[in-house]
Amino acid sequence: MRDEAALGSIETQVAMLIRLGEATRRSSPRPHRALDRAAYVILRLLRESGPQNVSVLASRLNLDGSTVTRQVSAMHRDGLVARSPDPEDGRGTVIAATERGLEQVEAVSTARRELYDLVLKDWTSQERKELAAVLERLTRDMDAHIKGRE
Repeated sequence: MRDEAALGSIETQVAMLIRLGEATRRSSPRPHRALDRAAYVILRLLRESGPQNVSVLASRLNLDGSTVTRQVSAMHRDGLVARSPDPEDGRGTVIAATERGLEQVEAVSTARRELYDLVLKDWTSQERKELAAVLERLTRDMDAHIKGRE
């Protein structure tokens, strides 16, 4: 059964959250702006999972391989990632975060956590944990939905 009022609110709030997140990034001093959204997400994945084949990154991000290749090329030019031949697939490339990339993703992550701590200063620890759990579930379910359509 569809709850139109709740779905309408979810749609609006997710759109507003995305807009506010981007506005915050644009209006904040470094390090918030040190990385664009694509570089940040790719570096987070590389930090958590280690070096990855471009096709694995594309799958994890629900993106076309050519899109990830373009993003990785820009990151490589900026010294954020290193590329090496994939030992399991001579046609593929393995991407690894460089020390500079890891330093920048950590700086952005720290700045974001500090911002969220400030924004959520009046929230209890339990409320923060509940928000984290709901956001994790939404992200996981959106990812599963997208992967199920492919």
